[in-house]
Amino acid sequence: MTISYLTDDYEIVRDESKCIKCQVCVRQCANAVHSYDDESDEMNSDGGDCAACQRCVTLCPTKALSVRRRATEFRQNANWTGPVQTGIVKQAETGGVLLTSMGTDKPHPIYWDNIVLNASQVTNPSIDPLREPMELRTYLGRKPDSLDLDFSDGAPRLKSQIDKQLKLETPIMFSAMSYGSISYNACLSLARASQAAGTFYNTGEGGLHKDFYEYGPNTIVQVASGRFGVTPEYLEAAAAIEIKIGQGAKPGIGGHLPGEKVNKAISETRMIPEGSDAISPAPHHDIYSIEDLRQLIYALKEATNYTKPVGVKISAVHNVAAIASGSVRAGADIIAIDGIRGGTGAAPTVIRDNIGLPIELALAAVDSRLREEGIRNQASIVAAGGFRGSADIVKAIALGADAVYVATAALIAMGCHVCQKCYTGRCNWGIATQDPYLVRRLNPDVGTRRLTNLLRAWSLEIKEFLGAMGVNAIESLRGNRAHLRGVGLTDTELRILGIQPAGD
Repeated sequence: MTISYLTDDYEIVRDESKCIKCQVCVRQCANAVHSYDDESDEMNSDGGDCAACQRCVTLCPTKALSVRRRATEFRQNANWTGPVQTGIVKQAETGGVLLTSMGTDKPHPIYWDNIVLNASQVTNPSIDPLREPMELRTYLGRKPDSLDLDFSDGAPRLKSQIDKQLKLETPIMFSAMSYGSISYNACLSLARASQAAGTFYNTGEGGLHKDFYEYGPNTIVQVASGRFGVTPEYLEAAAAIEIKIGQGAKPGIGGHLPGEKVNKAISETRMIPEGSDAISPAPHHDIYSIEDLRQLIYALKEATNYTKPVGVKISAVHNVAAIASGSVRAGADIIAIDGIRGGTGAAPTVIRDNIGLPIELALAAVDSRLREEGIRNQASIVAAGGFRGSADIVKAIALGADAVYVATAALIAMGCHVCQKCYTGRCNWGIATQDPYLVRRLNPDVGTRRLTNLLRAWSLEIKEFLGAMGVNAIESLRGNRAHLRGVGLTDTELRILGIQPAGD
């Protein structure tokens, strides 16, 4: 047997004076970290496969367990850090690509933390959102350059034809997470919460399970390179269609759902053989130019009789502004931009951590470019990639977004502990798994309630922000960078973001 040079990442500490040997930890751990020895009547724990998901800690009835990072330290070296050495050892032992999940844990700058908001006081007084109306409703889609009104009947009547819009009661949507990468119960929770909150969720590239067609009015379906589950019925069921070109966690990289996750239901939904790998190539093999993208956009519009907005999702990369501009000119009604902190079910670690831009810089660049070209009204902008709360969202809207996508935050609301092991399929919280025993751990009624509560709480906070700034409608904040100031940012960063330094 080959000896591994790796040490355990975590250790499980059991307080023997509290442990009653109930074996809850044994039953709850999908990684078989805990075990019970009948002969010795002892509980044992091996941290080798521990993902620090905290399931055992949370459910231990006597609070006898704790999970902590192992205290073993590598010799300090600024270049050859512990994670770098561990990665090399893993690849030396396996000869494979290192995989990971969720968003990057590299300390890339989080510009939201270096941006502060304005507040009103005397000449432009603040607004009390508890006693005065505050409008969060948002419309996504192409807007006309001007409006024609008919005054023949006295009262003005709109003559202009406006393209189909998505109506959001809050400027927050659930981002693309496919059935297969997450469980049936997780998808159901997202769909129900979207319906309850008056917003939308995105199917990702995994198709739409037949049970979820009833939530179509709150569903955005994806057309990705693999074309999984794409049928006329799939397109017709949705409120909007999104062409996925890239995602923030792995720009330029395709998708891969291992065959062991492709059960009968996923096979039927994705229209692939049961047990076969679902591989999405990095490029769409019918898109190699903006003209090709335009052809697909209008093919989808034609297929749905021009009744649904068609968006394009792109990764935040160095030429994102030019790509967004070309996509709008190609006919996209919505541009979704996914930043480097965006999550994923599975990606090469080195790709996730080293390719892409923070969403703050990409968003500012795209909004500025579309305004300079006079086409900002022709498409809405949706920002994605690591949004943590209402403050990030308000700053994104002031920076130019019409709405935001959230995914990791939604998973955390349902129980995810960001252990970054989604690709194993052994999610102890029933979210990123297809194991029937584990899937049942996420009650969709509970998941729906927690997601709805999250959206309600963030929406109330957004109203508080607007009130403090003396703004009574979210649309009045969109792209209004005068409400933003930078703290501790360089002149170059301030220029790209298009904001002034604090105190100026």
